[in-house]
Amino acid sequence: MGLSTHVLDTMHGSPAAGMAVRLYTLTAEQASLVKAFTLNADGRNPDGPLYDNASLRAGRYRLVFEVAAYFRQRGVALPEPPFLDAVTLDFGVADAAQHYHVPLLVSPWSHATYRGS
Repeated sequence: MGLSTHVLDTMHGSPAAGMAVRLYTLTAEQASLVKAFTLNADGRNPDGPLYDNASLRAGRYRLVFEVAAYFRQRGVALPEPPFLDAVTLDFGVADAAQHYHVPLLVSPWSHATYRGS
């Protein structure tokens, strides 16, 4: 239960180890940073869920994935400016008793996401 994310690098066919990610809560007035972290070897938050089910609240959230910096770190030559720099996903949690998994499949030129399980 709670909130989690997982990033897969579709260019290299591997987890996006080393990618920087930020999590925010959103209100009508502002985005508030909850935590910043770097993905582990499995492409996940090294501390486990971003929120456990006791801490997750209904509301709006934002995940920001530093895609261009990650691919440059992997040695990929990107144009300036890169096609994708940071991928921002805004999403809502309607029922905090459910698990919300937000996976990202990403390359320097595309990304896809969905609500996972």
